[in-house]
Amino acid sequence: MVSGLLLLAVGGLFAWLGQLQPAGRASQAVVMEINEGASFAEVARRLRARGMVKSERAFVWMGRLAGLDRKIIPGEYAFHAGMAPLKILRKLSSGESRPSVVTIPEGFSAKQIAGVLHEKHLADRAEYLRLTGDTAFIRTLSMPVDNLEGYLFPDTYLFTRRMSPEAMIRTMVSRFRQIVTAADRARAETLGFSLHQAVTLASLIEKEAARAGERALISGVFHNRLRRNMPLQSDPTVIYALRDFDGDLRKKDLLIKSPYNTYRATGLPPGPIANPGAAAIHAALYPASTGYMYFVSRNDGSHQFSVTLAEHRRAVKEYQMNHRRRAS
Repeated sequence: MVSGLLLLAVGGLFAWLGQLQPAGRASQAVVMEINEGASFAEVARRLRARGMVKSERAFVWMGRLAGLDRKIIPGEYAFHAGMAPLKILRKLSSGESRPSVVTIPEGFSAKQIAGVLHEKHLADRAEYLRLTGDTAFIRTLSMPVDNLEGYLFPDTYLFTRRMSPEAMIRTMVSRFRQIVTAADRARAETLGFSLHQAVTLASLIEKEAARAGERALISGVFHNRLRRNMPLQSDPTVIYALRDFDGDLRKKDLLIKSPYNTYRATGLPPGPIANPGAAAIHAALYPASTGYMYFVSRNDGSHQFSVTLAEHRRAVKEYQMNHRRRAS
C-alpha cells in the first residue's frame, strides 16, 4: 500500500516536473510586449497561449518559489519554445528585453522626438523634454549650449526600456559629434559662423527643403540675405515660436514678438528649430553660389527661386492663386 502511494507520488512529481521542461522547439519563436502593470499570472497565461510554456500554473508556482513573480520588468521580449521556463523567467526578471528600433526623422524637434519615445514606451515625454533643457545635465555632456535642440542627431537607434532618458540623449548627442567633424567646425569658422550658428542655419534648411536637390540653393538664399542683413522670413521659425501650431499659418502669426520670428528679427534665430541631418548641415556649410534672394513653395515640395523682389511677388501670386484654385 505504502509503496503504491509512493509510486503515485513519485509519478506525480515527475509529471509535474515535466511541465517545467521546454514546451517545444527553438524554431517556434514569438515576440511579446510586457506592459507596465501586467500581473505575473497574466504573463504566464500569455506564454502558455503562445506555446512558450507547457503549464501556466507550473510557471506561476516556479516564479513564486524563486521570488521573481514580482520582479518582471516591462519590455519587448523574444522567446522560443525551446527555452526552459526557468530561462524565460530569468529573462523577464533581468530586463533582458529586445531592443526597440527607433528611427528619428531628419527635421524632428526635441518635442517630436520625445513623442516618438513616449509612444514606444521607452521614455516619459515630459522627462525627456525637461532633460533637453536641463543646463546641469547638458554640462555633463560638455555641450556649450543651454538647450539640446539641434544636437539630438536624427538616425536609427536601438533603445531598450532599461535605458534611461539620459542615456538615450547621450547616445544621440554622441552621434552628432561623430557626424560633425573638425573639418566642419573649421568650415563654419571660415564662413564667420560658430558651430551653433551653423547648426541653427542647418535646421532652417532642413525644415524648408522638402527636396534634397534644393538644400544648397535654399542655403544660398539664406546666406545672401544674411550678408545683406535682410530678414530670413522663414515660416518654420514662426511655427517653432508658436509652439502650439494648428497647421494653418496666418498673417497675424508673422507679427508675433519672438526672437525666433525671422519676419521681424534679422539674422539667425537664437538656436536651432529642429534637429538637422548630415545633408542639411553640409548645405549650411557649403551653400550654392547663386544670386537668388527669394523662394516660394510651388505646393508640390519644390520651390520657385527669384533674384528680384518683383520676380518673387509674381511667383507668390502665381503659386498662391494656383493653390487656392486646387483647394476650392
